Amino acid sequence: MTTIGLINPGQMGASVGAAATHSDATVLWASEGRSDATRERAERGGLTDAGTLGQLVKDAEIILSVCPPSEATTVASTVIRHGFKGLYLEGNAIAPGRTHEINTMLADAGAEMVDGGIIGGPAWRKEAGTVLHVSGPSASTIVDLFAGSPLHLNIISKDIGAASTLKMAFAAYTKGSTALLSAILALAEIAGVREHLAHQWGETFSTETARRVSANTAKAWRFVGEMEEIAATFEGAGLPGGFHQAAAEVFRRQAEFKDQPTPKLDAVLTAMNKDN
Repeated sequence: MTTIGLINPGQMGASVGAAATHSDATVLWASEGRSDATRERAERGGLTDAGTLGQLVKDAEIILSVCPPSEATTVASTVIRHGFKGLYLEGNAIAPGRTHEINTMLADAGAEMVDGGIIGGPAWRKEAGTVLHVSGPSASTIVDLFAGSPLHLNIISKDIGAASTLKMAFAAYTKGSTALLSAILALAEIAGVREHLAHQWGETFSTETARRVSANTAKAWRFVGEMEEIAATFEGAGLPGGFHQAAAEVFRRQAEFKDQPTPKLDAVLTAMNKDN
């Protein structure tokens, strides 16, 4: 039986860990320093508590890293410091340049990495359609872990960086366009023309835009780092990254709605315009 270590059981990570249990693997997590909400997600996913990160790394043959982008390098460094020599899934929303840096760190420490990019929401049900795109020489090993699970797997290539680039390209539009719509509405509100803009857009598009912008705010705090990674991806390819740097600032202004009920659009625009 394979022993897998999950870092960490956030809203997405817990569902990925739960998906890995479908192959009869034992999936470990480390409760030390974690919140009650994290513990509840881990219990829902059927994960086994290793207690400490050090014990998790010692026991795991494979580690799944699913964390906020800002923590990706620190997590890999910590795992290396604990002596990990197994297979490491770098499953975070980070620029391919950083993916290559983490791959080099792991290889130098005697471990192997698979590049991963998750597209979709938490994968508790197959109907969610969440896909884990993977790339790298050992990508098929990760695919086998999730056989029969709610998580869909897709091997892109044997090249480290390919899965990360796909994730960045996809989120550049889906989340970046939401940031753009938020900024447009804030501009119209400041200028006193939001009602006229809504009329010009039409009722259907205006209603859907308001719903989309408001519904996104609970997760906006997580998207700040992701937009910065997307900007770095564009710049690494010789393309301008300024649009997604601006998107990061849009989401930063919405961060106060973290884990809150969906706010009214007026409240969102008030938060957006606080500096004016």
